[in-house]
Amino acid sequence: MMTFTHEQERPEMSFDGRMLANINVLSAIVISGSFARAADVLGLSPSGVSRAVGRLESSIGVRLFDRTTHSVKLTDEGRRLYEEIGPLLASIGDAVALTAGASVAVRGRLRVNVDSFFSRRMLAPHITRFLDRYPDLSLDLVAREQLGDLVAEGFDVAVRFGQPPSSSLVGRKLLETRTVTVAAPAYIKKHGRPETPEDLADHECIQMRNTMTGLPLEWEYRSGRKTIAAKTSGRLLVTEAGTLLSACLAGAGIARIKAGGVQELIDEGLLVELLPNYAGEKYALYALYPSRHLPAAKVQAFIDFVSEILGAEREGRRASA
Repeated sequence: MMTFTHEQERPEMSFDGRMLANINVLSAIVISGSFARAADVLGLSPSGVSRAVGRLESSIGVRLFDRTTHSVKLTDEGRRLYEEIGPLLASIGDAVALTAGASVAVRGRLRVNVDSFFSRRMLAPHITRFLDRYPDLSLDLVAREQLGDLVAEGFDVAVRFGQPPSSSLVGRKLLETRTVTVAAPAYIKKHGRPETPEDLADHECIQMRNTMTGLPLEWEYRSGRKTIAAKTSGRLLVTEAGTLLSACLAGAGIARIKAGGVQELIDEGLLVELLPNYAGEKYALYALYPSRHLPAAKVQAFIDFVSEILGAEREGRRASA
């Protein structure tokens, strides 16, 4: 009598063109947000999309979507599957693009995840030049405080401050900027000017909420090899740098903010740099994108453009120094 081991009894899952097509339907639903929009993108009927998902769920043996009449979202198993296949689908797309010549053509839709402070203060003033340079490209610029899941949320590239997360993302360092302590001339005229970090205890300091802890961020300075933790307090607590800057310009208090976005305001006299002999923290700006063998031309074009405008700003500051 022939016997079968446990390994032999497991059904084999064949991977063929139909499986790949069904996976492509899954990806389209995730990116577009609905079965109906995925059907439009793929040129299928809504029922055809539903059947493709059903076949994929049957072949894998798990439910991939939770569906109601008003919404659709991935199950935990579906999310894990998409996180694994997303980079693979991107690699396939890049390989096809290379064969078709699109590796050198900057066109299509570019979805970018950006730090909100960088977007408002450093990128937005130059974005028209980027769009004029690449007329066949449409740009979806999403400003947010946290990186999130770059692949699962369908982003092509991100530009963020801080150390890149330990993941499959590729990080390219674009800039390193220091933090500066600033106040509006009107605030200094009314309340005076602190000369040391210890003096900040007697001033109204605009606080920034730490998104991880919910508590105000601590203010630290360096003088030589010595680290000084400044005791600060204030009646205004904000959650994003744009509000922090606007309030500071209006004279609401002293703020600590990245120098890269406010140097022009300091040069124009709209803000005054305080405590110049005490160094603040340094923050690096990175371009992050999924690890791929063939990076898309549109991603490379955007990264190069950001490097270009940051380099021009550095040269401008040197020339005026």
